[in-house]
Amino acid sequence: MLYPQRFSQFTREHADTVAALLCGLLLFLGWFALHLGALGLAFLLLLAAYLIGGYESAREGLTTLFKEKELDVDLLMIVAAIGAASLGLWRREYHLIIDGAILILIFAISGALEGYAMQRTERSIRSLMSLTPDTARVLHQEREEEIPISQLKVGDEIVVKPGELIPTDGIILSGYSTLNQAAITGESLPVEKTVGAEVFAGTLNGYGALQIKVHKPAQSSLIQRVIRLVEQAQTEAPPSQEFIDRFEKGYAKVIVVAGILLAILPPFLWGWDWETTIYRALTFLVVASPCALMAAIMPTLLSGIANGARQGILFKNGAQLEKIGKVRAIAFDKTGTLTTGQVQVFQVISASGYTQADVLKVAASVESYSEHSIGKAIVQVAGDLDWVGAVQVQAVPGQGIMGIAQEQQVIVGNAVFVQQYVTNLPEELREMAQSLEQEGKTLVWVAKNPTPQARRGAEVIGVIAIADEVRAQAAATITRLKKLGIEQIVMLTGDNQETAHSVAKAVGIDRIYAQLLPEDKLDVIRRLQHQYQTVAMVGDGINDAPALAQASVGIAMGISGSDVALETADIVLMADRLEKIAVAMHLGRRSQVIVKQNIVVALGFIMLLLVGNFLGNINLPIGVIGHEGSTVLVTLSGLRLLK
Repeated sequence: MLYPQRFSQFTREHADTVAALLCGLLLFLGWFALHLGALGLAFLLLLAAYLIGGYESAREGLTTLFKEKELDVDLLMIVAAIGAASLGLWRREYHLIIDGAILILIFAISGALEGYAMQRTERSIRSLMSLTPDTARVLHQEREEEIPISQLKVGDEIVVKPGELIPTDGIILSGYSTLNQAAITGESLPVEKTVGAEVFAGTLNGYGALQIKVHKPAQSSLIQRVIRLVEQAQTEAPPSQEFIDRFEKGYAKVIVVAGILLAILPPFLWGWDWETTIYRALTFLVVASPCALMAAIMPTLLSGIANGARQGILFKNGAQLEKIGKVRAIAFDKTGTLTTGQVQVFQVISASGYTQADVLKVAASVESYSEHSIGKAIVQVAGDLDWVGAVQVQAVPGQGIMGIAQEQQVIVGNAVFVQQYVTNLPEELREMAQSLEQEGKTLVWVAKNPTPQARRGAEVIGVIAIADEVRAQAAATITRLKKLGIEQIVMLTGDNQETAHSVAKAVGIDRIYAQLLPEDKLDVIRRLQHQYQTVAMVGDGINDAPALAQASVGIAMGISGSDVALETADIVLMADRLEKIAVAMHLGRRSQVIVKQNIVVALGFIMLLLVGNFLGNINLPIGVIGHEGSTVLVTLSGLRLLK
């Protein structure tokens, strides 16, 4: 019982190959019977070879003819084969029937080979589908219950054990582990994750058990968005492919008209006999067909999309893979793109009589109660120090925070806020603070008052300079882009000129546009397009969405990016790794080179075969081998981008 099932499954999965094998076997038996003089048996076997080998091509060709009112290359092949067989029966030159059968056999073998070649790309893309499990282990009243992923709701708490795949995006409630995110973000090394960290569906849990809270619907997870976008990319033809498709429809009609003329005129113009004339016309139908030209583009672009997906670069369609290779200018948003968007302590300056540790401990005593990112950055740096949390903590939004720690009043905030409680700001600190402000740093003043009852009895003990962390790979990425020949690299930001200048200097960008509103960024992109035509924009926020949409190629940060930016952008960097922009550009340029090579090869083969046909140097089977061989060659050439 098991073997019939396996055989049935094999024939379904490899139907083209089975049809080609049967066609080849029947062709051989028919030729052998013809050689023995058994004409009836030979005709029966060869008819079966025609039907089995040509069924799929005939079905597709007739479907295209009747439904779309268009001629198809498959139909031309069948017409040529039937024409050869008819000519053989008419002239009683039965070797022409063999020629027609060989045509169908080679066409069937070519179809099977092309199918296997394209399956490599399909497997690379569809492997994303298997990255998430079908069920999740949900906690209900401290009991674990396994439910389908589709039934997960926001707020559910799920358990993921060591070695299991994360079923959906969520936030870690408890546990510590390392996660292999290579399949989603392209990061080669496992990433440490603990309480509060976000995890993504499809990533592989390491050695620790995790309890995770679902914070978005399962269908909105990063991996599901990737799958939808990749499926969309497969169905959308880029402009170059659309042009080839339009060309093929007109070209097929020209071939038919030319084939009819070639079947009628040569006996009158050049004195050819009718057998040679019809045979050459049938051969013309085969060798002039643009199969190789049709396969010159999409296999290459789909391979590039699959390659990018493996490296954490999501191309939403093939058109963007084409365009990224033509980019001449690129604009970067600053916050969250060139920088991490996560502030950090840049420098701690202590007043006379105090140490940096003293300043951090006093500041952390009140900032530990703050939800502000600046407060979290200070507490993180002071984590290893011995400090005590304050009481009676009060925060003044946009200004600062204060409380009582070790019977002393602590005041932490901007200069205006702190000056309300101190007699004066030390001159040496003021000068250094002014210098840091000019570099674009945010300053947090720290003061303490031994007598909380006294309104202005506080003493400044130091200043903490806060900066948005520049991404580690930003400078190297800019250098790489310049080496790739990008003519103009600019930075767009809503921040002030000083902050913008400091970040631009750190990463190596010379041209800055600061204090921009979203519509201002849009105007800058338009001006760049007027000058450089193909312009890329890299951003992550809602305020970047108009510029991303306007740019020739919009590139969004996959992890830190807003949903609006991700939906608007054409390319998504799954791991927020800027260096992947250069990889994407290299893929785009390489795809263009391969496409051009394929087109040259396809047109070269067509011209060579046409000349050979008119000179009488090739017969029908040789024409088919040349035609189908060039198609397979071009398809395999496109698959080079998988590496």
